[in-house]
Amino acid sequence: MTNSIPEIREADFLFVIGSNTTEAHPIIAMEMKRAVQRGARLAVADPRAIWLTEIADWHLQLKPGSDVWLLNAMAHVIVTEGLENRQWLEANTENFDAVRETVLRYSPEEAETVTGVPAQAIREVARAYASTEKAGIYYTLGITEHTCGTDNVYALSNLVLMTGHLGLRSSGLNPLRGQNNVQGANDSGASPVFYPGYQRAADPEVREKFGAAWGVEQSDTTGLNLNEMMKAMGDGRLRGLYLMGEDIVISEPNVGRVEKALNELDFVVVQDIFFNESCRFADVVLPAACFAEKDGVFTNSDRRVQLVNRAVEAPGQARPDWEILLDVMKRVGLKQPEYSGPSEIYSEMASLAPKFAGISHRRIGREGGLQWPVTSEDDSSTEYLHKDGVLRGKGLFQPVEYSPPFEETDPEYPLILSTGRTLYHYNAATQTRRSEGLTTKQPEAFVEIHPSNARKLGVQDGQLVDVVSRRGRVRCRAMISRQVRRQAIWMPFHFPEARTNYLTTDAGDKVTGTGEYKVCAARIETVDQAAATQASFPGSYAAAVEG
Repeated sequence: MTNSIPEIREADFLFVIGSNTTEAHPIIAMEMKRAVQRGARLAVADPRAIWLTEIADWHLQLKPGSDVWLLNAMAHVIVTEGLENRQWLEANTENFDAVRETVLRYSPEEAETVTGVPAQAIREVARAYASTEKAGIYYTLGITEHTCGTDNVYALSNLVLMTGHLGLRSSGLNPLRGQNNVQGANDSGASPVFYPGYQRAADPEVREKFGAAWGVEQSDTTGLNLNEMMKAMGDGRLRGLYLMGEDIVISEPNVGRVEKALNELDFVVVQDIFFNESCRFADVVLPAACFAEKDGVFTNSDRRVQLVNRAVEAPGQARPDWEILLDVMKRVGLKQPEYSGPSEIYSEMASLAPKFAGISHRRIGREGGLQWPVTSEDDSSTEYLHKDGVLRGKGLFQPVEYSPPFEETDPEYPLILSTGRTLYHYNAATQTRRSEGLTTKQPEAFVEIHPSNARKLGVQDGQLVDVVSRRGRVRCRAMISRQVRRQAIWMPFHFPEARTNYLTTDAGDKVTGTGEYKVCAARIETVDQAAATQASFPGSYAAAVEG
C-alpha cells in the first residue's frame, strides 16, 4: 500500500475494485464505512453485488476478466476531457504519451459492450476520481488472480499517475493483503526474485552482499514462483517440496493435477500449526507454534511492522518456525550464528536491507508499529510513500491492451465461475473449520446462481447440484442469489469435502504466475443429470465429493 489504513476514513473518494472488503478485510472495510458516513463518494467495481455496493454511489458490475477494458475506458475519459494533472505528470512521470495513444482506442461506449457497465457510469466514475484530491484506489485478488493480473495493476497505476494521486494523504494505490503477514513474508525475501527488502536477486552486487553476510555463495539462477513450482513438480523437474503454512491441496488451482504431482514427489515436508489436507501427502510433518505461542513481528498491509509477544506456551512438540528452520539448516551443513531469538534475526535483516535499517524489536516496543521505509534510527515512520517525489525518480506509465481470459464460455460450459472468500471462513479453513460457532454459521460449500439461470436449469434454492468444469466436478448446495451476474456463478474455496479448486484452471499471469481463480468456464448439473455424466470425471468426482 502506498498509503495507510487510518487515512481511508479521511478520503473523499474511494474506488474499490476486485475486493469484497467487508468479508475479506472487515477492519479496513470499517474505515471505508466511516469515510462514506463522513460524506465520501464510493465506487465499487465487482462482478458481484457485495455489501459495499449497498452504500456505494456507483456499482460497476463488470463481466469477470474485463478489468483492463473498464480501466482503460476510465483513462480514456480522463485524457479526452483534459482531466489529467498535466503539471504533475510532466514533472514526475515518463511514457505518458504511449498510454494516451493506447487508451484513446478504449471508448466507454465500446467498453460497455465488453464489460456490461453502462458508458455513462464509466464517465461519471472517471470524472469523480480525477477531480477529487483525496481519492484512493483499493484492490485485492479480484484484480491479481487473472492471467492478465499484472496488466490490471498497470492499468490502475496509470490512473493514479495521470491524475497525480500519489504522494498525498488518503490517496494512492493500495493492494489489500489477503493473509496475515503476507506483506512481512515478502519483505523478508519469501520470493524467487527478491532478497529481503526487495533487493533483486538478479543484481550481482546484491548477491555478493548477502553471500558475504551468510557465508554461502549465492546462486545466479532465479527461483520458481508458486505456479511454476506446481508445474515443475508435475513434469519431474522438482523432486521435493517444503510447505510452510500453505495447504496447497485446498488453495492451488486445478488441484487434481497438484495431487497427482504430489504423489510422484520423492520427499514432502509440511510445517504447520494443524494437520491439514496437504499432510496426507507428507513424508514428514513438523508441528509449528501459532502466533500466540511465539515472539516476533508481523507486517500488515500498510507496511506497519508490529511486535508480537508470546502469550502461551506451544503445545506438545510444536516449536516456533525460526527454531525449526535453524535446526534444518544445521542438519544440511549450513553454518549459522546461534541466534538467541527473533530480535537478533530481524536485526540481521535490517542491517542488510536499507528499507528496514531503522527498525528493531527494541524500537517497536518503545514507539509502537513502524511503517517502512525507516532507513535509520533517526528516521521516522513513513505514513505514505512518494511524499517527496516518486521513489524511482519518475513514475513509469505502462500501456496495456485487453487480453481475454485463458478460458471462455461455450455451449458445453456456458457459465463463468469465480471463487473467493467468505466472512465466516479463512482460506483453507484449517483454523476456522475448528470453530463450532463459525462452522454452525456456515457449515458447507455452496454455489451462487442467478435466479434467471436457476430457472432455466430447474434448480431450486438449497438443492444439491454439481458444478462441472473441464477439470472435474464438485457437489454442493445451490444458493439462488442476485449477488451474481447472469451467466456467472460464484463459490468459496474453504471446504475440503467440496474442493472448489478441482474446477479452476492453473493458467497463470505471465509475470507473477498467479493463477486465474476468478474466471473459468463451468456448468451446473442437477444430481439426476450428474449421475448420467459422472463417469466422465471418476477420479476428481470421487475426491471432491467423498473427500
